[in-house]
Amino acid sequence: MSCTAEPDTAGSQQLAFDENNGGLELPDGFQVVVVAENVGPARHITVRDNGDIYVALSEKQQEGGTAALRDTDGDGVADQTEYFGEYTGTGIDIRDGYLYRSSDVEVFRYPLPNDGLAPTGQPETIVTGLPEQSQHAAKSFTLDQSENIYVNIGGPSNACQEEMRSPGSPGQDPCPQLERHGGIWQFSATQTEQTQQEDGHRYATGIRNAVALEWNNSINKLYLVQHGRDQLNALWPDRFSKKEGVQLPAEEFFSVEDGDNFGWPYSYYDHFQEKKVLAPEYGGDGNKIGRAADFEDPTYAFPAHWAPNDLLFYNAAQFPEKYQNGAFVAFHGSWNRAPETQEGYRITFLPFDGENPSGEHETFADNFAGTDELKSPGNAEYRPTGVAIGPDGSLYVSDSIKGKIWRIVYTGE
Repeated sequence: MSCTAEPDTAGSQQLAFDENNGGLELPDGFQVVVVAENVGPARHITVRDNGDIYVALSEKQQEGGTAALRDTDGDGVADQTEYFGEYTGTGIDIRDGYLYRSSDVEVFRYPLPNDGLAPTGQPETIVTGLPEQSQHAAKSFTLDQSENIYVNIGGPSNACQEEMRSPGSPGQDPCPQLERHGGIWQFSATQTEQTQQEDGHRYATGIRNAVALEWNNSINKLYLVQHGRDQLNALWPDRFSKKEGVQLPAEEFFSVEDGDNFGWPYSYYDHFQEKKVLAPEYGGDGNKIGRAADFEDPTYAFPAHWAPNDLLFYNAAQFPEKYQNGAFVAFHGSWNRAPETQEGYRITFLPFDGENPSGEHETFADNFAGTDELKSPGNAEYRPTGVAIGPDGSLYVSDSIKGKIWRIVYTGE
């Protein structure tokens, strides 16, 4: 989640830069302050104009589901941490003096204190009664500039099979999960006690799970990166090789218009063929197109199974010109590329010119996993999950394992 930022690199020489860049590999000219080491398993992150940091947690710490961090001496390292809030979950952002937060079934907001760090009192409930689900439960969100909030409600399955994740099981047709799942719903960001059925507008559908979504303020448009489906080889070994199961399908980057249908669960995007094809649950064999021709193509395609978990557009001025208005994507990393090594576990940058990508993606921050030969995600040292921009234009990154927080600063050195 991003924060509108004004360029201000004054005082960067007083920051406590880590001599090893917090273990990260970065382009030349960037340095790292390790803000915190063990906040707790972190999801998305946001930064207030005064530099206070708020982190969504997936597990409570000290009876709180959200962490608030403050640096009181100007070195960039958090020396004050407070935990608050009853619920854990993924989504978090700041708008108009409120801290917006989501659990797996609600969206709510706290008034931010004038001087204090953690909000006090009970939050207002913005949206309630969202679907409970055992898969893809994160209700991540983003806010536009017209008092609307866009909430991800992921599909509660891999591919809407009659028997979930069972080899050869056909897909339900039509997929009943699309009635309340598998898309983005729009709500008012200020009205309280809304429900999906009564107040939600289905803004886009056919999306398996979009933990990474962001309203691009510079062009006033929604973008997201989808978690692609799993197990093509495991579920359909007569149609897909082990290699194809590892390399397909793409993680799709969508430019979203109201009413778009991106085709889950009926199709997926093959970035080698550069086309959407029919899913095997619906008669596909890796080449047939069929109804896949009716769905929107991605704006860009990332490699398979990288697990995109956050997205932001860089709207500050600290970083060099090449990064202006481009997209940073936090890839949480794969679990299902065996027998190959797992991939992802990085922050990737995609340049933009106006509404569209203007080049190929490149790795911006790497070595979160701590090894190039990772076989299991359980052995990763860190997994990047959230990204945010600070008031000076620094890029903040959160980790879902221990809750390490990095602040990446461009110094030119």
